[in-house]
Amino acid sequence: MADPNQENSSSSQGYLVVARRFRPQSFSDLVGQGTVSQALSNAIDRDRVGHAYLFAGARGVGKTSTARIFAKCLNCETGPTDQPCETCDSCQGITSGEDVDVLEIDGASNNGVDQIRQLRANVSILPSRSRFKIYVVDEVHMLSKSAFNALLKTLEEPPAHVKFFFCTTDPEKIPITVLSRCQRFDLPPISIEQIKQRLHSICQELGVEIEEAALEILARRAGGSMRDSQSLLDQLFSFCGDRITASDVHTLLGTADSGRVLELLDAVIESQTVQALTLVGDLIDGGVEAGQLTEQLLNVFRDMMASRVGCGEEQFLYCNSADAPKLQELAASYGLEQTLAAVEVLDNALIRMRQSSYVRTLLETAVVRICKLPNLQLIADLVEQAKSGSVNLGNPQASSSAPQKKTAKKNETVKANIAAPAATSAQSSLASGDQSAGDVVDESATAAPDSEPTPQLSINEHNCEQVWRKAISSIDGMTGDVASSFSQIDLQGDKLIVTMVDAYHRDTCQRPERKSRLEQSLRNLTGRPMQIEFLAQEKSKPKGQPKPPQMSRIQKIRQIERDPFVKQAIELFDAEIGEVVSRTKPAADE
Repeated sequence: MADPNQENSSSSQGYLVVARRFRPQSFSDLVGQGTVSQALSNAIDRDRVGHAYLFAGARGVGKTSTARIFAKCLNCETGPTDQPCETCDSCQGITSGEDVDVLEIDGASNNGVDQIRQLRANVSILPSRSRFKIYVVDEVHMLSKSAFNALLKTLEEPPAHVKFFFCTTDPEKIPITVLSRCQRFDLPPISIEQIKQRLHSICQELGVEIEEAALEILARRAGGSMRDSQSLLDQLFSFCGDRITASDVHTLLGTADSGRVLELLDAVIESQTVQALTLVGDLIDGGVEAGQLTEQLLNVFRDMMASRVGCGEEQFLYCNSADAPKLQELAASYGLEQTLAAVEVLDNALIRMRQSSYVRTLLETAVVRICKLPNLQLIADLVEQAKSGSVNLGNPQASSSAPQKKTAKKNETVKANIAAPAATSAQSSLASGDQSAGDVVDESATAAPDSEPTPQLSINEHNCEQVWRKAISSIDGMTGDVASSFSQIDLQGDKLIVTMVDAYHRDTCQRPERKSRLEQSLRNLTGRPMQIEFLAQEKSKPKGQPKPPQMSRIQKIRQIERDPFVKQAIELFDAEIGEVVSRTKPAADE
């Protein structure tokens, strides 16, 4: 690695931020990009260097640094080589960003077709002192469509002395015609451990003492971006001086200590609403930002989800190794369904916080919602048991010798708890106009009998209408109301033929769940199984009504001319009526 003070000493700006001062100067200095470094080094060694490269990845992972190092390798006086000398004029010029043959272009501010035409005109000019003329275009996806089109031919067949290195954080916005002309390398996010090691080496080189916990917070906070972590470290150098602690990091970031976050998480899981709100208030009063605390809660619930599905602490993204056992213990006592619901509640709160000034209220509301979450895991287990046909509504841990009265009471409680959401769902369906919602409410009113019903009426062809009316009178809700709209009842053996007033009422009664309830009601009333066949009454065409006389074209025009609005329009525009077109549909028998 080159001397980190080299750029600092050659700069007229005085102090350089950490991210610039410790920028990688060779492939061996690139952190977390071993695959890309190896591929480019092999291309140089085997003389297989292409004319266009695309480096894609998130912010701060080393895209522009990779392009600079690659340019340095190609134009070094000892090269092309994968180990630039760092002492020749070309290497030093590229390091300082002042080399005349390596042109760095900002795609965001030079995104027009005119700038690309100027670039295309300069491509034919030979490099002044180096081996190649290299164009490094940062944020290339910001170029306009016309600019990309102007670049295509030059990009496909540039002169032998020209290389293009493109960098982007959003490769999906680059036209496929450009992508197909480049060798693409995707730079992955940098791991937490690699960021920690790099920050630790920087602190050692600068003589700053930093706690291991502080390094871990910075590395996790960076989200895979080396530049983000170095920017935070730069802030801490100004804030803390020669010694950095975890408490200093939390104070600067406006976050809460992990121990306090787990304490809040414990209160939320135990549904201790008052305790949870008290902890939230104490943390915010102590300088923690409500938005940051919400993010921390969301992150620990994410790690709880990972633990709940069987992942080890190596899969945790936000919880450090010291707090991992406590988090795993909390995850074991909390259902997966509740964990997923808590993640959704906190995510919705964060979205609303971006558009609201009452961030603390939104956080407290989210905490209360999570505290009041029902036992969703129990409901999910009951659904799975229902699918498998082995539903056990009693307490699974209760002994078989428990009194039947106590077990029946528990069953009633569970049934009530399950029926409550169903009733709420039915009310919502009715409010939204769902016609089938009526049967959701009265579905439990008629239960299947455990034994053969006792007959109350004997049915025959003379009293079948009376029996039908009595059968549907015992059914509440929409099924009974629709079944009462009949015009004729006939009996053929064990089949009752019900003629409905129209096809709509026939189709409604023929739905399997409604027809089954009607047949069951008949069985309970007559004591024997009955089948029902629904028919629709045929509508007869009216007879003896003469067709209205057809008006001639002239008669229609004369009639419409008498309309005051039409008369005013004719006078205003000096117009005349050419044709009268009827807007009503003709009758079916016309």
